Amino acid sequence: MPTYSIGRAAELLGVSSETVRRWADGGQLAMERDGAGNRVIDGVGLAAFAKDRAAGLHPVPGETRTSVRNSFAGIVTAVTVDDVVAQVEIQSGPHRLVSLVSREAVDELGIEVGVTATARVKSTNVHIDRA
Repeated sequence: MPTYSIGRAAELLGVSSETVRRWADGGQLAMERDGAGNRVIDGVGLAAFAKDRAAGLHPVPGETRTSVRNSFAGIVTAVTVDDVVAQVEIQSGPHRLVSLVSREAVDELGIEVGVTATARVKSTNVHIDRA
């Protein structure tokens, strides 16, 4: 089972090392000592903590019902429009999402920089890289 240092766990969770230490000291995140006496977090525990923490972190407003499981509520940070297509960028927490949609959709939805929007990701191809 992999273990993670406080610093690496902080990077993965998008918080500071001090926040991870506070969570551990408060009993929210289990830590143990490795053979050298360093504080480490086991991978399974970190994964469970990350999943629990993410639930509701970026809630999707309203009562929208959808089959899509990956919804990212955020703020529109850029819109590039041409005659037919538009590129929309949304910042949702630490995630930057870019979507190509029709210009008509952008106009109808009133998508512009500064408005809130939800990106919904559903794909048959998901690529995973392992560090």
